[in-house]
Amino acid sequence: MFLQGLRLYRKWCRFSSPITQLLILTVVTFGVLAPLICHRLLHSYFYLRRWHLDPMSQEFMKQNQEEGQAALRYFEDLQTPNSSKLSAGMPIRPWLLVTIVTVQRRKEFHYVLQVASRFHRLLQQCGPHCQNYQIFLCNVEQDPGSYQDATLLGTHFAMVSRYKNWEDPDTSVNQFEKEKRDYAFCLEQSLLAYNPEYLLVVEDDAVPEEELFPVLHHLLLARLSKPHLKDALYLKLYHPERLQHYINPEPMRILEWLGLGMFLGPLLSIVYSWASGRPRLTWPIVLFFALYSMGLAELVGRHYLLELRRLAPELYNVVPVTECCMPAMLFSAPSARRVLGYLQGLQCRRGFAKDTALYSLLRTKGERAYVVEPNLVKHVGMFSSLRSNDNPKLL
Repeated sequence: MFLQGLRLYRKWCRFSSPITQLLILTVVTFGVLAPLICHRLLHSYFYLRRWHLDPMSQEFMKQNQEEGQAALRYFEDLQTPNSSKLSAGMPIRPWLLVTIVTVQRRKEFHYVLQVASRFHRLLQQCGPHCQNYQIFLCNVEQDPGSYQDATLLGTHFAMVSRYKNWEDPDTSVNQFEKEKRDYAFCLEQSLLAYNPEYLLVVEDDAVPEEELFPVLHHLLLARLSKPHLKDALYLKLYHPERLQHYINPEPMRILEWLGLGMFLGPLLSIVYSWASGRPRLTWPIVLFFALYSMGLAELVGRHYLLELRRLAPELYNVVPVTECCMPAMLFSAPSARRVLGYLQGLQCRRGFAKDTALYSLLRTKGERAYVVEPNLVKHVGMFSSLRSNDNPKLL
């Protein structure tokens, strides 16, 4: 059946012009096939937001709540470690310290338990390669005694609390500045308590991907040891998927996009020439398929192409950093100290939150920073500690 269809197609191609064929291909691809296949892909231009956003958001929150309950059971069933054994087995200076910054939000989702349980399980699976990794909890809740999830985690991990008892908020400090000070406090305490070689600071709604530790191991030993990456101020492990399209202010993505067209253009032209029975390639045909592949990649979503890089740690990309968001940040010990000094000299406010403040330092201080693609954590929190939203959406 397939061979018969192919023969009919090649016969039709002989009696129709390339312009007609390519016009039909364009209409069928972008007007029929891509919308039908991609209308449920959240980060695609073909996504039908009016149809799918509300039910997908509700389903995500329901699933997230179930994962929160599973994380709660995980720690309730986990045997409490012997503190003396922990102290005896703790390295003087961890190679990597994972610091989880947490504040109480929407108790039914147990965000911090989801993050901590995943890290704990990944460390168990990692084995000897991760024996000098540590998990450290930094509780910045103003009423730490009421934060039951943090109290539970305190029986399994080392923990520090910024506030000892309930303290009335300082009305002279806005919420954005408080968040920055909380982050700086956790950074400082991590350095003082452990003095690690590398410090991974994650927020309590950034769940690590399964391949996090193998990829970090490869990046730190192979990639970040190179001269142009070695002294970076930070390495960001997450950038929102909705901001990962090719058409963005980042010039590196435009170069990547052009490279994709230069690779797929000739390749698809060869396939077309074979299927249509035309003996040679022409530049207009190659140019058409280059633009065709570039347009399709952008409209379907660059995010989904990046997912192919998860096949191996060596395929992960490290590119100049972008501004938004910092759920998971990797610092070396020297860069963490520089960041701490920089943050203490900045005043955050609405429109100039800690992520924007940190990004602004790259220009003013002559620093460099990078981001890993694809993301190494999933941002599962839909309820912000800065902005109230009773009906959150995935987009």
